[in-house]
Amino acid sequence: MSEQNKALIRRFYEEVWNHGHLEVADEVFAEDYVRHDLRPTQALPGPAGQKKIAADFRAAFPDLLYTLDLLLAEGDLVAARWTMEGGHTGQWGNQPPTGKHLRFSGVNIFRLAGGKVVEIWNHRDDLGVAQQLGAPIYAGAAGTPAESAGVSSK
Repeated sequence: MSEQNKALIRRFYEEVWNHGHLEVADEVFAEDYVRHDLRPTQALPGPAGQKKIAADFRAAFPDLLYTLDLLLAEGDLVAARWTMEGGHTGQWGNQPPTGKHLRFSGVNIFRLAGGKVVEIWNHRDDLGVAQQLGAPIYAGAAGTPAESAGVSSK
């Protein structure tokens, strides 16, 4: 079963991400799959959520290429470490196109049941993406000039 699960995940990256065949997400993801993500936003439920995520990325990075660096499976779990690269020529969230080429990595852990993904844990290098695009990075509340210099107001 592990080899079949790996083949399904490999197909997901190749067909949906690299070739833009978004309809393949319907064959890969269960209607009620659960997405665990570190971002404050929530994806749409079911395969429609995966299709929107891939469509948004492909619109922002039309020449994107996903490379599977590592694919491991045990039981009903598949872990994939991937690297994505492409030119940022379209709007991505609040970030206007920069024309910059970026490269970043991430890890997805998939749980499968009945031949489809029922759960995914998504971890990607969003800080690295922001840095490469020159986007503002907020690491907490801005302090006063004195606080920034290490002087306490107490």
